[in-house]
Amino acid sequence: MKLVYVFDAYCGWSHAFSGTLEEVIAQHPDLQVDVVSGGLFTGQRRVPIREFGFIKGANVQVTERTGARFGDAFNAVLDEGSFVMDSEAAARGLIALRQAAPEKAAELAIAMQKAFFHDGLSLSDAKTYRKIADDFGLDSDEVVQAFKTAEPDTDFAVAARLGVSSFPTLIAVRGNDGFVLARGHASAEQIEQRLAQLG
Repeated sequence: MKLVYVFDAYCGWSHAFSGTLEEVIAQHPDLQVDVVSGGLFTGQRRVPIREFGFIKGANVQVTERTGARFGDAFNAVLDEGSFVMDSEAAARGLIALRQAAPEKAAELAIAMQKAFFHDGLSLSDAKTYRKIADDFGLDSDEVVQAFKTAEPDTDFAVAARLGVSSFPTLIAVRGNDGFVLARGHASAEQIEQRLAQLG
């Protein structure tokens, strides 16, 4: 059995799920976790962040429900309003990092979300991936080169094939069968119960 985590790096609820994911990984260090990017902000949804007037209120709700925090640097980006969230660029970044260290895919996805939601760094900027790569002891030149050439549609196609249209979604995969463990927020305890039911 393995887990497949479908998230979008620019999704506040995916950011909130990071703590749960970290707990699940810690409890199951031998369990393979594949990470797939969804395409939340693509096409006509690639507009200045100010166009999404609900984000600030939604983030308050995220914090109240999950305890997840949003950093001052991110809030400054939100208040300034011109930043454009581009899920295709973020997917390219995940692919580049994942290729460098597939066994750390979940930790790298969490690091991407911290870079944006805590540090206010752009996930369209190669320098962000250079920093994450350096933090993880990866070849940062290799990661930056892969970021420039990765094909995000491959991830989006996997998410679609899995039937995932909301983020985050955590799926347990056994053979050809998939079992949804979480859609949106769930605690590590809830996921443990669902895993136990699968045997």
